[in-house]
Amino acid sequence: MEVKHAVIEPSIVRDEYITYVRLERNFSPLTVSEYEKDVDGFLSFLSAEGIQDLNDVTYPEARIYVTGLYDFGLSRATISRKISSVRSFFKFASSRYDINDNAFRSLHHPKKEKRLPDFFYEKEMELLFTSCAGDDKKSLRDRAILEMLYATGIRVSELTSIKMGDIDDTLGIVLVMGKGRKERYVPFGSFAQDALDLYRENSRPALVKKKEHDQLFVSLRGDPITDRGVRYVLSAMVEQASLHSKVYPHMIRHSFATHLLASGADIRTVQELLGHSNLSSTQVYTHITKEHLRKTYMNTHPRA
Repeated sequence: MEVKHAVIEPSIVRDEYITYVRLERNFSPLTVSEYEKDVDGFLSFLSAEGIQDLNDVTYPEARIYVTGLYDFGLSRATISRKISSVRSFFKFASSRYDINDNAFRSLHHPKKEKRLPDFFYEKEMELLFTSCAGDDKKSLRDRAILEMLYATGIRVSELTSIKMGDIDDTLGIVLVMGKGRKERYVPFGSFAQDALDLYRENSRPALVKKKEHDQLFVSLRGDPITDRGVRYVLSAMVEQASLHSKVYPHMIRHSFATHLLASGADIRTVQELLGHSNLSSTQVYTHITKEHLRKTYMNTHPRA
C-alpha cells in the first residue's frame, strides 16, 4: 500500500524561507529582495505548470524552468544567480519538511560570460565632476555623492547606509557595512573631504530641516536617499556631461579599481578596499587594464 505524503505548499515554504534569510541569515535588504524575486519567479513557473506540491518537483521540471530563463534572453550570470536562489530555497525546504532537493542540486551553473566590466576613463570622470559643479543644495549633495563613490569604490548600498557618525574626518576614513554584514574602514582623499564638508555644512541641514535621522546622504525631500535615488543622480550627471554611455552605479566602483591598478596599486590592497572576499573577484580589473593597454598600443604604434 502506497503511503501518501503531506502536501508541501510552495507559498507557505516561501514565506518561511524569506523570513529565514532576513532574520536568521541576516542578509542585507537588497539581497533578501533578490532572493524573493528569484523564488517568486520560480513559484510562478510551478503555478503555470500546475504543480502545487514541492514534493512533485523533479529534475525535468528544473530543466524546463532553466530553459525558460534562457528563452527570456537572461544573461548567464543572472541565470546562475536564480539557480543558486532556488537551490537554497529547496535546501531550506528539505531541512524543514524533509523533501527531496535533488532537482536543483543536480543542475550545473552556466559558465560565466567573459565580459569585462564597464568603466569611465579619467577624462570622462572629470566631465562628470564638472557636470555637478555649483553651490546650490542639489549640486553640493550630488558632488559629495560622486566624490565619495569614486574616492572609496564602495557599493551604492554601502553609500546609502553611511551614517553621520561613520565619517572620521581626522583620519579621513569611513566605516561601511559590506556584504554579509561585514564592516570595513575605507580611506578617502582631500577632494572627497572638501565635498563632504560643503555638503554637511550648507546642503544637508537645509534638506533635512526638522526630520530626525542620521543618514549621511539624503534626498531632496530630506529623507535617506535610496539606491534608486543614487542611480537617478548619476544618470542625470551623465546626461549633463553629454557622455554617450548607459550608466549604472557600479561603473564608478569599476572605475575606482581600474584606475588604481592602472596606476600601479597592489592588487591585494585593492581587494581589501573593495571588500572582496576572494582575490579572483578583484583580478577581473587587471584584465581591463591589460585590454586597455593593448587597445592603446594597437591604435597608436606605427607598426602595430
